[in-house]
Amino acid sequence: MKLLFRILITAILVVVLSNVMTGVHVAGFSTALIVAVVLGLLNVFIKPILVLLTFPITFVTLGLFLLVINAIIILLCDNIVGGFSVNSFWTALLFSVILSVSQSLMYTLFGESK
Repeated sequence: MKLLFRILITAILVVVLSNVMTGVHVAGFSTALIVAVVLGLLNVFIKPILVLLTFPITFVTLGLFLLVINAIIILLCDNIVGGFSVNSFWTALLFSVILSVSQSLMYTLFGESK
């Protein structure tokens, strides 16, 4: 139930952010649900590999390179999911930062902490 709640929150936030940001486009709520699931799967399977491979760069940049990895995950999701598009790397970077912060706020607001 907790997982379904997180997917639903993420899908709602993706729709809201696509309406607020000019470079992010989502075809509809069903596409946002698919985006939420794909982002979750990419974060579970691909992100740890990227973090491991880029550890020296992440260490030198004091962890700031993790923002770049998050943007890469968003761009991968853009390539996988039809009906979801992000115009540029910088838009993906901003989208990932705002999505992460808003997810944390929503989970805290609704009592769903990690």
